[in-house]
Amino acid sequence: MSMRYRLVITGAPASGKTEFFDRLAINDAFEAFVFLPELARRLLEDNPGFRTDREAFHREIYRRQIAREDELGEKSFVTDRGTVDAFAFHPETAELVGTTIEREYERYDAVIQLGSAAGLGPGYYRTDTIRLESIDEALEIEKAIQRVWRDHPGFHYLPARINYQEKYERLLELVLHLTGQGKTIDNSGIDSSV
Repeated sequence: MSMRYRLVITGAPASGKTEFFDRLAINDAFEAFVFLPELARRLLEDNPGFRTDREAFHREIYRRQIAREDELGEKSFVTDRGTVDAFAFHPETAELVGTTIEREYERYDAVIQLGSAAGLGPGYYRTDTIRLESIDEALEIEKAIQRVWRDHPGFHYLPARINYQEKYERLLELVLHLTGQGKTIDNSGIDSSV
């Protein structure tokens, strides 16, 4: 791999983001990539008090995300959420850390937002000890993530699908394409203009 690739995989609760990220990380096609797991879940598990201090929580996520990306130098990476995600959850974060969305866009070559199963209805959406959001809240988060990322020139949206494996295969095909390892893809079901 001669080029450097910087990819974000993002999505609202129940989008398959973390599971799909983990599956990509063990795929031989991406052995030269560094995979950066989501920070938010880990921070909440370590310090549940962050739930009541959104400002501190999102500043800390941003700080850690910048640090670990910068530490990689010229290595290619895939990250489970990028710096801009903090602005979807807490818009004031950009000003608090002294940046802009446009400046943060430059950190990444492509962004793939996965649609949440919340859009498929109650039979497909589950909560857990960290994911506490209702279906309506998950869909609002999806819209907020879309608002902050959709103007990125490499933005792609993969909608929720009843067939979970099919959704993963579309993601894999897109990531292979974006990293110069795949053939030209059929863009049906992939929206770059949301």
